[in-house]
Amino acid sequence: MALRVVVVDDSGFFRRRIVEILNADIGIEVVGTASNGREAIEVVRKLDPDVVTMDIEMPVMDGISAVRRIMAESPRPILMFSTLTTEGAKATLDALDAGATDFLPKRFSEMAKDEDSAKILLRRRVRALGRSRMRAGTHQHAEPRDRTAFAEPAPAARPLLQPRPAAGAIPLNSLRALLIGTSTGGPVALQEVLKGLPSSFPLPILLVQHMPASFTPAFAERLNGLCQIEVREAASGDVLKPGCALLAPGGLQMILEGGGQTRIRIQESPPGTIYKPSVDITFNSAVTALKSQVLAIVLTGMGADGREGARALKGQGAHVWAQDAASSVVFGMPAAIIEAGLADQVYSLKDFGPALVKVFC
Repeated sequence: MALRVVVVDDSGFFRRRIVEILNADIGIEVVGTASNGREAIEVVRKLDPDVVTMDIEMPVMDGISAVRRIMAESPRPILMFSTLTTEGAKATLDALDAGATDFLPKRFSEMAKDEDSAKILLRRRVRALGRSRMRAGTHQHAEPRDRTAFAEPAPAARPLLQPRPAAGAIPLNSLRALLIGTSTGGPVALQEVLKGLPSSFPLPILLVQHMPASFTPAFAERLNGLCQIEVREAASGDVLKPGCALLAPGGLQMILEGGGQTRIRIQESPPGTIYKPSVDITFNSAVTALKSQVLAIVLTGMGADGREGARALKGQGAHVWAQDAASSVVFGMPAAIIEAGLADQVYSLKDFGPALVKVFC
């Protein structure tokens, strides 16, 4: 059976457009619509969809309030549509804090290079979110036709123990940085991991989150306010320092450069690069700049970004951890690490912070 979707937006034109795009996929069926948050709550109660798409600004009840109510009553994946502005970024981050799963730009021109690509991206996101609900065992209606883009669940998370390095691995007490890469579900996941670290955390931290350029400043600011460590958006010339997390700017690439001091270079993406920023690009730059003396963590996300960078790091003795299936919003990126045999440890999201403190503090 097809994934069942409810579309929520106060614009009749936009609702019809999204319905048309989603229904063009035989694996997706739009079973209902709503024009405001209050209607959305009632429609979700009645139809029990696999996925909800939600606008933020609506009359009667806004999207953030509706997300909070839906997630309190019957949690399910919710995809927000956002404007790529500073205010839109803050509102979207509020929606993610309220329980929304993912977001996309409301203007299709900002979503992809052309409208056809944007439609494909939207359908792909909805299918991935629907599968995440099926994997969690919270719904039985849907059976997606195409499983090739979504990996099977990983083995259960290992116990929270002192990790044992693989043969030839660089000793943990010799590591020079912590690298974390993530995508769908990443904003909430990063918040969970970083909140558990003390201000005295001894390693520099580099964060790569797939996110638009207008969102990363607001996201870094939010993390900085929530965490004991310092968090800020990275800039060219930044020097790595303990207890400071640098977030790759959206739309660009964060490169590590060695020398007397390891520094950050922010640059445009090579032609044909899909992810901006890219986990692979940052991870690969650490092979030379940090001599692979890093712990690389890959969290929830769609696709396989980070796998090849982790492979290069692991080949030189770095340590690699991955998030487990059960706690991932979309088990794509961590699954790629695990299935390639690159993961030294597999943890549930809630266990990363304690594990990092146990190992390094």
